[in-house]
Amino acid sequence: MKKFIAILMSLLMVLAFAACADDTTDPTDAASNGDVISNGDAASAGDVITDGNADADEITFTVGFDAEFPPFGFIADDGSYDGFDLALAEEVCDRLGWTFVAQPIDWASKDAELANGTIDCIWNGFTKNGRENDYTWTDAYYDNSIVMVVKADSGIATLADLAGKNVITQAASSALDALNSEDNADLLASFGELIETADYNNAFMELGMGTADAIAVDYGVALYNLASQEEGTYIILEEAVSSEQYAIGFLLGNTELAETVWEQVEAIADDGTMAMIAAEYEEKGLVVDSLVLLNK
Repeated sequence: MKKFIAILMSLLMVLAFAACADDTTDPTDAASNGDVISNGDAASAGDVITDGNADADEITFTVGFDAEFPPFGFIADDGSYDGFDLALAEEVCDRLGWTFVAQPIDWASKDAELANGTIDCIWNGFTKNGRENDYTWTDAYYDNSIVMVVKADSGIATLADLAGKNVITQAASSALDALNSEDNADLLASFGELIETADYNNAFMELGMGTADAIAVDYGVALYNLASQEEGTYIILEEAVSSEQYAIGFLLGNTELAETVWEQVEAIADDGTMAMIAAEYEEKGLVVDSLVLLNK
């Protein structure tokens, strides 16, 4: 009888241990609290984190930019990506503990890149005016004008002198938007031809060869390109085509990320860091007086 009881007790202990083993959580199971883990990839800054426990070091902030748009975004002499806007974005990431990624994009495909999630924002001399309802925007950080660049010996001194002339600008650019606006309908109609090109480097080549008579371009980009030319080769017409403001554009509805980034941008301006960064790009065409946050 005692032997039977001993055997029965042993069986009960084995069953108890088996039940405990079944309750053990498998570490390979999906995380609880609503987290989503996908192939072990780092979270994007645009991802929604439900429990607030994500490691900041795993967050990647990918900025879409035009690599041919100095001084805001361009390829440096050493082949690296550089620019005032990229420097600001990197400083934001440093302060938040995020990993910064500069992603060059085809400017005409920027909306698709944003919608597909390959970038978290468009931050590269991105004009807010006229696009207010297309993106979730931060406040503006830079005032800019669209101007015309012509050869100094062209005889063109005013916008009216562009009648019958060939004007070139970058496709999908803010300059193109400005020319197509109702305010400039008469000016556009006066051109002999409006030519769209892939980037402003090509536009200046066309102007130099005489296949275009003028370039419609952002003021800062014009200054940058004129600085690399022999003095007196080109001039900027005093009469601007339009004025505009740059801001950071996020996918429509992505308010939380936009507010998080903008809070850091304001802090960068308030503590003097923005002014220090801006000084590094002044000789490349950045107009420091146009930085809204430094002149409020």
